[in-house]
Amino acid sequence: MDIAPIPRAAVSDAVFAHLLGEILSGRLAVGGPLPPERELALAFAVNRHAVREALKRLQQARLVQISHGGKTRVLDWRNSAGLDVLSTLAATGVVPALQVMHDIAVMRRSVGADAARICAQAASDAQVAAISVAAQAYPTSETAEVFPADLAFWTAVIDGSGNLAYRLALNTLVTAFTDIGWQEIANLGAAAEFADRDAHIALAERIAARDADGAYRLADDLLGRIVTIMSAAEG
Repeated sequence: MDIAPIPRAAVSDAVFAHLLGEILSGRLAVGGPLPPERELALAFAVNRHAVREALKRLQQARLVQISHGGKTRVLDWRNSAGLDVLSTLAATGVVPALQVMHDIAVMRRSVGADAARICAQAASDAQVAAISVAAQAYPTSETAEVFPADLAFWTAVIDGSGNLAYRLALNTLVTAFTDIGWQEIANLGAAAEFADRDAHIALAERIAARDADGAYRLADDLLGRIVTIMSAAEG
């Protein structure tokens, strides 16, 4: 493993980022041991506390298993890690950024469409009203305000579904898109989905009408547009 000294600022973050990249890329083999804290501290030219904090974060991300008094071993991230590593996979080049964005878009479609269906059945009148307000707030053209407006709308829909897992998944997917770059999405010509004000208003109306099947179909179609564009770009 190629290791170089790290600047003193945010040393724990830097050690974490380096080891994360090594694990996700496979340069640190699954099941293999990491060097002891003392060796890592010397190699990175940092104190052991910084190394210990970095290893703790890797354990929390379920990328390593720390055995007290034993070795710290690398886990298979495909079997152990969570959604929070999505953007790092793209940043390290382990998985192409376009593939990560495509897979996020597919999950976004599935979660959003089902949330719209549940929302139409279970949302309170106040939540339905909030969805309508969010739809009406969409810009009439593709501007920098489109993405915040889209987030506000789908946050309202998912909150209306009452599904906590969907809400937390939304946070993770938004973070991953942000880390990869919203401009990358715009460059693919995918902003058209986000800027379709009329479609979002129509979806809000289906939810207000308590039309669960209609809300699902509209949401699936709307969120599927970016999936189609990314699938074509992947070739």
